Amino acid sequence: MNLETAYALRQPQLQEAAREIQVELQELLKNVQRIDNVSVRAKSVARFLEKVNRKEYAHPLQDIQDQIGARVVVYYKSDVEVVKTRILSEFRIVEGRQMEDADPGRFGYQARHYICFVPPDIRYKTRCPVDFFELQISTLFQHAWAEANHDLGYKPEAPLDFEEQRKIAWAAAQAWGADVIFDEIWRTRNSEQ
Repeated sequence: MNLETAYALRQPQLQEAAREIQVELQELLKNVQRIDNVSVRAKSVARFLEKVNRKEYAHPLQDIQDQIGARVVVYYKSDVEVVKTRILSEFRIVEGRQMEDADPGRFGYQARHYICFVPPDIRYKTRCPVDFFELQISTLFQHAWAEANHDLGYKPEAPLDFEEQRKIAWAAAQAWGADVIFDEIWRTRNSEQ
């Protein structure tokens, strides 16, 4: 059986598990303020194959950890920590990292990424063929920049020229600045009350 067929056959279980994880995340976060969106999806067959070709996995059905991907988008940077703490209380996290450039003079993609175990009850109920799902937590500005950049900068049809790369970096810097300013204003106004 070829890889495309093998992945397509597991899609129904991945989609069902994604729906169950979304329900669980929404329930867990229902009393947390300033959440814009909670979404969970199963990676499409086309995106799965594209990732396999781009990164050349030896065992893609076992190695690709974001066959189910979850995203929580919050208003402010300080809300990321609140959501992370709440999720850590219920989900077992295998790996976590802050995605951002280590060079302070460079701006680009930012978000928190976690690899979490699919809860055993969901794995059993849906016959989920994977053990893990990827969870991303980002702010509105981080998410907006990442969505706009995804097709333009991350997976362009043709390489970007110097000016286009600078413009994307400038937009990332603006998103970072907006995040900092809105979070500072939020925290300042709420510490005075």
